[in-house]
Amino acid sequence: MSQSRIPSFYKFSVANRLRVLLEREVIDEREYEMLVAGTHLMNADQADRLIENVISVFGLPMGLGLNFQINGRDYLVPMVVEEPSIIAAVSSAAKIVRGAGGFESHAERPLLIGQIQVVDVPHAARARQALLQNAQEILDLANSLHPNMVARGGGAREIEVHTHGTTADHGEMLVVHLLVDTRDAMGANLVNTMCEGAAPLVEKISGGRVFLRILSNLTDRALVRSKAVIPTDRLAAGDYSGEEVRDGIILANEFAELDPYRATTHNKGIMNGIDAVAIATGNDWRAIEAAAHAYAARTGRYSSLTRWYANADGDLVGELDIPLKVGTVGGQVESNQAVRIAHRVLGIESAAELAQVMGAVGLAQNFAAIKALSTHGIQRGHMTLHARSVAMAAGADAAIFDDVVDRLVAAGDIKVWKAREIIAELEDTARVQQTAAQPRQQVIEHSDTAGDIGYGKIILLGEHSVVYGRHAIAAPIPLHVRAEVTAQARHIELLIPRWGVEMRLAEPERGVSSLHASITLIAERLGLAERGMRIDVFPHIPRANGLGASAALAVAVIRAMARCFGIAISEREISNLAFDCEKIAHGTPSGIDNTLATFGRPILFRRDNANSRAEIQDLTTPQPIPVIIGLSGVATLTMQTVGSVRAAWQKNPERYESIFSQIDTLALAGAEAMRKGDLAELGELMNIDHGLLNALQVSSREIEELVQIARDNGALGAKLTGGGGGGAMIAISEPERTQTIASAMRSAGYNTFITEIR
Repeated sequence: MSQSRIPSFYKFSVANRLRVLLEREVIDEREYEMLVAGTHLMNADQADRLIENVISVFGLPMGLGLNFQINGRDYLVPMVVEEPSIIAAVSSAAKIVRGAGGFESHAERPLLIGQIQVVDVPHAARARQALLQNAQEILDLANSLHPNMVARGGGAREIEVHTHGTTADHGEMLVVHLLVDTRDAMGANLVNTMCEGAAPLVEKISGGRVFLRILSNLTDRALVRSKAVIPTDRLAAGDYSGEEVRDGIILANEFAELDPYRATTHNKGIMNGIDAVAIATGNDWRAIEAAAHAYAARTGRYSSLTRWYANADGDLVGELDIPLKVGTVGGQVESNQAVRIAHRVLGIESAAELAQVMGAVGLAQNFAAIKALSTHGIQRGHMTLHARSVAMAAGADAAIFDDVVDRLVAAGDIKVWKAREIIAELEDTARVQQTAAQPRQQVIEHSDTAGDIGYGKIILLGEHSVVYGRHAIAAPIPLHVRAEVTAQARHIELLIPRWGVEMRLAEPERGVSSLHASITLIAERLGLAERGMRIDVFPHIPRANGLGASAALAVAVIRAMARCFGIAISEREISNLAFDCEKIAHGTPSGIDNTLATFGRPILFRRDNANSRAEIQDLTTPQPIPVIIGLSGVATLTMQTVGSVRAAWQKNPERYESIFSQIDTLALAGAEAMRKGDLAELGELMNIDHGLLNALQVSSREIEELVQIARDNGALGAKLTGGGGGGAMIAISEPERTQTIASAMRSAGYNTFITEIR
């Protein structure tokens, strides 16, 4: 089974997530093709054979719960759920528990209970005694009805007899419980058949009259016990110490143990995780829900299904006891390709193992919920995800979806009516732009908000060699990061809804992130470290794709802070401060990203490492150069690729200096080709440069595929751009070929956009 840790999985495109699963052999080629094409989904004709009056098939999202380690084994957990934040929360919780040794889960031998109701019993006590004395005869009769189940080690195991006193009109009533081991099947039909078959014998022995014969969904003979032990040093969250988080979780659980109103919501959170796995694996989630809530009320008072407490070492201990009778075989699994694929991804070998996984998921979901509630509150982490659901409900299309989400979060009023209002505003703006006198072009234009913007960039020629004092050609792209800063009484708060970032700088992180450190540095350099402010960032550049997002963010925040607090700062000072932020993010940056982010124009760039000065020449071209940008879907850290190249250079400096000099020659020739408007020459230089970058081992499988697609469809030149290791690539072509190239990339599952260099 593959490791359940897949870093940055949420950043990948759906197509690339599927590729990761294929490469890790979580799914096979046939399943991969089905998932890509959507042929694993049930159609209306298939559905019509399962239920009555079919008119269509209803869809729900299926995602993966990550990071689970249960009984020493890793699991990728398929979850079908429509509510945002559930999968993210459970994956985060599983990561914390994983670092503490993972979950322990134990499933009892699962028994289903079939009930045979007997009324008009002349003497209940004698009837009960007679039935118990003849238990083996009843069991033998029941088992004779399902010999195959018995052959597989299952079957009816024992009977119980319960008396319930006198009924209103039908004398005394007793109930025979038939306890059946259904192995890996859910077993409802099997147990019902056994009850039907044993009823006449029960009637004969008891002297009463059998009425109802049906299974019970209270599966308290199929209990799962899941446990997690988490040291307090893994619980710290912002300005909450580990001990405070531990004690808060314990207190929150005590609330649910004592108050049925709280317990209902508490247990619903547990079932958020368990139900999602049940649906994905083709199990009866309604039966599982009914059993869980009945079990929660087994003492006569509805209470929490979990228990959280501190052990002798001060660690937080969580335990969940829950009835879980699930199945891994039968029509529900075999008739639905989506369910079969979910079982393949999960990799379980028995129903008991599935129940153990579900128990761990329920405990993880509960931990995530009450940890959030007892620290920053659940809304803080839920806000962006909720805004995405609201934007979708309001009908936001793909072109404006992220803008709608950003504005909802910034407004703090995440309602459908508000989303529709924002959509209308954006559509009105688009109509005005389309009817303007001058045609709308995809180029960067300065506007009245330009003071709060940092520009994205591409590198046409010169990646990596530019770090070693060689030339590089870089150009801005019509993607930017915009920041708004609002003064407030206390704290510096950073919100980046599109990237899922909600951060308070007064709350030190464990292993402070580069983002936290960069914003702190900016505030200190501008003399604002003691001032309260809210920083809202609206990125239109994909993160960790080599397109200059970190530098653009730094520039945008510097400008926005300076604007808010009336601080005079020159463009050169902005660039220099952003360069220092780039050192935090990338270790040894060239200076090209912060320069482009600040000045936003095509340049030939070289950094003189001897005196730490940058040589910058503006570049012009007689006509626009069409550029297609392809995103690999694989996030990359420039620091890592720069570091790997540096290690190779240190090992063999002569060899790598020669490669850097070759790239330098290409960059200088490329600058001349741009000045002449010679696209064919520029494209050839880009192709050669990509070969050298591949030799530096900074390309990736996805980048190579995109480069080949571009060339096969008429690109004059195609290469990676930025640090490599994933991220983005660029291609140039004649104007009439751009749409063809971009469409071919999209057909292969990659995100693209078209721009131009002017």
